[in-house]
Amino acid sequence: QVQLVESGGGLVQPGGSLRLSCAASRSIFSIAAMGWYRQAPGKERELVATITSGGSTIYADSVKGRFTIARDNAKNGVALQMNSLKPEDTAVYYCNAHFIVGIDIWGQGTQVTVSS
Repeated sequence: QVQLVESGGGLVQPGGSLRLSCAASRSIFSIAAMGWYRQAPGKERELVATITSGGSTIYADSVKGRFTIARDNAKNGVALQMNSLKPEDTAVYYCNAHFIVGIDIWGQGTQVTVSS
């Protein structure tokens, strides 16, 4: 079974940058899209950004212009470049792979904390 492993989280000051990486344990076929979601304490998990197999991207309004998602073919995964981070970006970030047949798999999550 394919596993997704996230890395790159940590503590950063407001206005700083982080780059999250998601690596799959093996090549993944029949992928419709890969993306990043986040969940803050006491809140529901929400979409941050996704990229389809064709390269189309979708971003949450709250991160547009600050975050960039890209495929990482060397790792069979995706990366998320996060700039101009705000305290409200603090959350656990999860990598997601959505298969054409409708199945979703998730990584274990990586903590991002934006604080001075």
